[in-house]
Amino acid sequence: MAEKFTVGVLTSGGDAPGMNAAIRAVVRTALANNMNVIGVTHGYEGLINGEFHEMGARDVGGILQRGGTILLTSRSKRFMESAGQRDAIRKMNEAGMDALIVIGGEGSMNGAHALSKKGVKVIGIPASIDNDIYGTHIAIGADTAMNTIMDAVDKLRDTASSHSRAFLIETMGRNSGYLAVMTGIACGAEVVLIPEAPITIDEIAAAVEDAYKRGKTHAIIVNAEGSGIRTTDLAVKIDEMDVGFTTRMTILGHIQRGGSPTAYDRLLASRFGVKAVEALVEGTHGVMTGLRGKGVDFTSLEDVITNKHRINLEYYHMAKVLAR
Repeated sequence: MAEKFTVGVLTSGGDAPGMNAAIRAVVRTALANNMNVIGVTHGYEGLINGEFHEMGARDVGGILQRGGTILLTSRSKRFMESAGQRDAIRKMNEAGMDALIVIGGEGSMNGAHALSKKGVKVIGIPASIDNDIYGTHIAIGADTAMNTIMDAVDKLRDTASSHSRAFLIETMGRNSGYLAVMTGIACGAEVVLIPEAPITIDEIAAAVEDAYKRGKTHAIIVNAEGSGIRTTDLAVKIDEMDVGFTTRMTILGHIQRGGSPTAYDRLLASRFGVKAVEALVEGTHGVMTGLRGKGVDFTSLEDVITNKHRINLEYYHMAKVLAR
């Protein structure tokens, strides 16, 4: 009698709300297909160290609403080297692992591709609040992060209006302006700064001054962390230029990563997790799941790591038009 197919699952890189929903979907879909499931703790570092444990249906009960990841995560310098990858594969073989599902961001997909090139059956699931992964319209966690930012900006707007202030709000996103531009539209920001559309401090100050002259009671400036303009420097400069508003600064930081995932992220993660296991059942690997239009499809890991996800600049222009 043939042994059961065994699949491993890990989360890697930065945590993202909805990762637990993806883990849950992977485990229960695998069990429904008569597979064994091994959970890998601490991402690729745990893969190298053999930090494995079997997972059953009850191990993933009650985790849908939890942020972060029950499998824990880390960034592994050792795994970036070929020797570390070979050690990881050796541990997988010793544990009888036939395939691996990797839930994570851009760096995690690079690691998945490296394993795939060495003969490991790998499926990637995109999870990143930055939403900077090629091959999917949106990654797990981005929607929750946007809602977190929106809630913060809405509250800051209340005090900005009360005191006639300009609030500078810094969002995460690494080299992508997705979070900044989308929340800028959703929150009615006067100015949005993103890496994809460089702007000078003088232009920003002019836009804020124009808002003041048009009778606005406040100004909201959303600055993506990778825009090239430091929020602290911008706050000082706008104050010096006397544009009408006094300025205050808020750097949201890692609060954007946490919290209970939205319904959208829970559903998206569940769809990705189910699709990843179904791919293995069908003999497909070396790919990443992703949202294309309304459906979930696959992109080769080779394409994922050699291409860049670019935001649609029509959203940026929309944000400028709606700021009037």
